[in-house]
Amino acid sequence: MGAYLLKRSLRARALRVAVYPDARVVVTVPRFFSTGAVERFLQKHARWIERALVRTKGKEVIRLAHKDIPMLKKRAATVAAARCAYFAEVYGVRFKKISIRAQKSRWGSCSRSGTLSFNYKIAALPERIADYIIVHEICHLREMNHSTKFWELVSRSVPQHREIKKALRDTIIVFR
Repeated sequence: MGAYLLKRSLRARALRVAVYPDARVVVTVPRFFSTGAVERFLQKHARWIERALVRTKGKEVIRLAHKDIPMLKKRAATVAAARCAYFAEVYGVRFKKISIRAQKSRWGSCSRSGTLSFNYKIAALPERIADYIIVHEICHLREMNHSTKFWELVSRSVPQHREIKKALRDTIIVFR
């Protein structure tokens, strides 16, 4: 087992190991557990830890500070407004409004009423990935599904959308 961070906790009742997306391994233990008990626990769970670490390989980790969230939200609003206006003109569509939200599992969404919502974290992404997300939602104004016709629309502006979608899945944003 490689390097890990050991956290002793007054509240912990049992040993716990967590492997984070940025490949950090954190072991939380009750305050009075011995180092030997920790080592035996890690040996017992070594295969699980290694599998979890393999899943983190090839991921791009973007580290952000919690204090930067207000700035990211403002920047996301600016980027989304400009890029949505541009791509709406390219596709000949109109949207009702743009909202910037702290979504847990989505980068963007498009409602039937024409509201485009974006995760504020798009401000931290490389421009080509943010543009892909914006184009994806703009195209939903024409096709409210993921049909072949929809992907043909996306590929007009983002011909490499498959590669960018994979890069997006392999991008992890971590707050410190």
